[in-house]
Amino acid sequence: MIVSTLFSAIAFPEIDPIIFQVGPFAIRWYALAYVAGLIIGWQLMMRFAGAEGSRISAKQVDDFLIWATLGVIFGGRLGYVLFYKPDYYLSNPGEIFMVWQGGMSFHGGFLGVVLATILYCRHKKIIILEFGDLLATVVPVGLFFGRIANFINGELYGRTTDVPWGMVFPGGGILPRHPSQLYEALLEGAVLFAILLIFRKTRYANKPGFIMGLFFAGYAVARSIVEFFREPDAYLGFLVGSLTMGQLLSLPMLIVGFYFMLRPSHKSS
Repeated sequence: MIVSTLFSAIAFPEIDPIIFQVGPFAIRWYALAYVAGLIIGWQLMMRFAGAEGSRISAKQVDDFLIWATLGVIFGGRLGYVLFYKPDYYLSNPGEIFMVWQGGMSFHGGFLGVVLATILYCRHKKIIILEFGDLLATVVPVGLFFGRIANFINGELYGRTTDVPWGMVFPGGGILPRHPSQLYEALLEGAVLFAILLIFRKTRYANKPGFIMGLFFAGYAVARSIVEFFREPDAYLGFLVGSLTMGQLLSLPMLIVGFYFMLRPSHKSS
C-alpha cells in the first residue's frame, strides 16, 4: 500500500520562493501574495463603497489602506509569535521581525485588523458595523493569496494520505500529504468570498454587522474543516483531544459570528 501510494503521489512543484534577487534585496512570493491581497481587496472595497446606498465613501476606504496593512502585518506576526512559537522566539528575539521567512497567524492578523478598524472608524466617525461589513466582504481575497503563498513555500502542508492528489512536500517526509493549503485557499478564500457576495444582494445586507458576522462564522467553519486534513504544528500537536490550535482559535470567531448574525436589528447612527 505504501509503495503504490508513493508511486501515485504527485510531485510537489518546487517553485523558488524568491521571484528575483539583486544582492541582499529579494522579492518573494510570500510578500507578493500579501501585497496582491491588500491591493485587490482595497480596490474591491472602494468599488463596493461607491455603490448606490453605501454610506461609506471610496475616500474613506482609500485612507484605511495603510491602517489595514499595519494591522495585518503586526497582528499576523505577533499572533504567530504568541500563539504558536512563544518559547522559540523568546530564545531568538531577533527572528521575530523576519516575516519574509514565513510565519503569520490569520487569527493574529484578524485581531490586528479589528483593532485598526475600531481606531480608524472612531477617528473618522464612521459607523463601525457598516465599515466592518464592507471590509469583511473582501478579506477572503487576501486569504486566498496568502494560502497560495503557503503552498509555494511548501509550508503548512497536510496530513499523510493515499488520495490520488496527495503530494510529497519538501520537509514532509517520503509519504504524500494533503495539499491543505489549496483546500484553505478554496474554502477560506474562493468559496467564502462567493457566499459573502451572494448575501450582499439579499435583505440581510441591510442589517449592520450581519455580513461581518457571516464572515467570522464562515471562516471559523472553513478553517475547522481543513484542520482535519492539515498537519498539526509539530511544536504544538493536538491540544484538547483531537483539536488543534487553529480550531480552538476559530471557536471564539464562530460564537462572535453567530452573535452578529442573530442579534436584533438596531438603527445605525
